[in-house]
Amino acid sequence: MASQRKPVIVRRFTRDWLAGYAPSVFLSDAPELEVLDTAGKVLRLAWNSIKWVCYVRDLAVSPADQGNPERLIHKRFTIRPRTAGLWLRMTLQDGEELEGLAANDRTLIDGAGLLLTPPDQRSNTQRIFVPRSAIQSLEVVSLIGAARRRSAEAPQPELFGGTED
Repeated sequence: MASQRKPVIVRRFTRDWLAGYAPSVFLSDAPELEVLDTAGKVLRLAWNSIKWVCYVRDLAVSPADQGNPERLIHKRFTIRPRTAGLWLRMTLQDGEELEGLAANDRTLIDGAGLLLTPPDQRSNTQRIFVPRSAIQSLEVVSLIGAARRRSAEAPQPELFGGTED
């Protein structure tokens, strides 16, 4: 059974960040984010102060990663993604641009924000949750479809009746 709380790094618009554990699913009507920090204190953060919430593999931050604890090196795709989903490009309230893949489902319309797969899947960040209040503009770059399975080929119908010699 999966844990109800996942390790996250929360980045604020004030450029500071905090590490802790957040719910794996956010309620659409929740007025704030509840984070259990690494010291065991429960913090409540207003959605409008949060830039993004990064679900990470490892909460350990080395001194070299103090400026970029999410270890997001690439914020844009260098080539067309291969995974199915909506390729989104967004500009955040502070002017920073971010790209990611979102599921092509109802969560794009409903919910407290967008859950994205980042361009660099080898980084520490596995998923990024961007609150709706943090998004200034949003652009759908492309719809990446799942590969279709080929069905048994039907015979080609005759277009011109018969062949004349």
